[in-house]
Amino acid sequence: MASSSSSSSAIFSFVSNPTATRSLPRRHITRQHFASSPNTRKKFTIFTQKTASRRTNTAITAKLGQKSALEYRKLGDSDLIISEITLGTMTFGQQNTEKEAHDMLNYAFDNGINVLDTAEAYPIPISKETQGRTDRYIGSWLKSQPRDKVIVATKISGYSERQSFLRENAKVLRVDAANIKESVEKSLQRLGTDYIDLLQIHWPDRYVPLFGEYFYDPSKWRPSVPFVEQLTAFKELIVEGKVRYIGVSNETSYGVMGFVHAAKDKGLPKIVSIQNSYSLLVRCKFEIDLVEVCHPNNCNIGLLSYSPLGGGALTGKYLDINSEAAKKGRLNLFPGYMERYNKSIAREATVQYMEVAKKHGLTPVELALGFARDRPFMTSSIIGATSVDQLKEDIDAFLTLEQPLPPEVMADIESVFNRYKDPAIL
Repeated sequence: MASSSSSSSAIFSFVSNPTATRSLPRRHITRQHFASSPNTRKKFTIFTQKTASRRTNTAITAKLGQKSALEYRKLGDSDLIISEITLGTMTFGQQNTEKEAHDMLNYAFDNGINVLDTAEAYPIPISKETQGRTDRYIGSWLKSQPRDKVIVATKISGYSERQSFLRENAKVLRVDAANIKESVEKSLQRLGTDYIDLLQIHWPDRYVPLFGEYFYDPSKWRPSVPFVEQLTAFKELIVEGKVRYIGVSNETSYGVMGFVHAAKDKGLPKIVSIQNSYSLLVRCKFEIDLVEVCHPNNCNIGLLSYSPLGGGALTGKYLDINSEAAKKGRLNLFPGYMERYNKSIAREATVQYMEVAKKHGLTPVELALGFARDRPFMTSSIIGATSVDQLKEDIDAFLTLEQPLPPEVMADIESVFNRYKDPAIL
């Protein structure tokens, strides 16, 4: 990243105020800095109208040699200004203790991250015995934080016949008024807060291909809760002050358009975000048509991408199944979890991307996260870790790489992509 003087022609500095950016189009909020010091974190600068290239000596390396600062972006139509990294928390309570969770939360927020993502079903893998621990660990940490400086995003589970234990008296989870209300009340209690900044539907109430499934099976269609009914229930919670904004996750173009149309037609709250998988190994589902749907000049839905490292596969640690890192990785700890990265040609593609990284003096993590960071439709990448060291490596990848990555690097990435389009399809 270059200095502000070389990347903008207009600079506006002010104290953090979500409403201050309402008049600015989302794509004009191109660069914003939080000071990394906790005492000055609320101050940031918006840079607009880029006028110069950020590249420096691309023939040698894509690294800057010094740290820059995180960028901040407006999330869809909301007043939320969020960091380009969202802290993922799904390991809290399963792979991580409460102290470890707090250490990572502290490190993340001391280094400019201002948003965390959780879910009522966390930690992963989902189980009745551990469900809710993630929220409780976050809740105990929130007690020592200024609530208005932490953007809390969480998720309500979609249709499920296996997770009925999430409700008091249910055989099947649905995204209807009763389920939504109960989910939010329990989440607020676990988190120890009186409002949620962003409430997302973890996966749809209707049938869609999920978590590694790729193609839609028409025979699996089932009746679902109408979009209007779901939005009406969310509206009640927004009016009550318990939820600020709503979003979707693991959603399709049909679903996004359905929610947007229902909101416009009935005067109901509009979704502002979509949390879908996106990485070097998973591109096509979003790039084919969701990019157009979510474009700021169309529906203006901000992308929060999960698994930008392909569940850890893009680090290369699973290529040697006998390595210590592989043995400790979740793909081996939890048999059957994210098999799409282990039982597909994703391994071959990962080797090729590692060669690209090596050629340009980058680590595999830097290549993968730099790619996700620079996508023009990306609002924030959700980064999960099981240690502060892992988290530091991930954050540093955002801070020490040129932005955007040099054309030579992108050309090599596209060359691999042309041979391995979404290789994680089973």
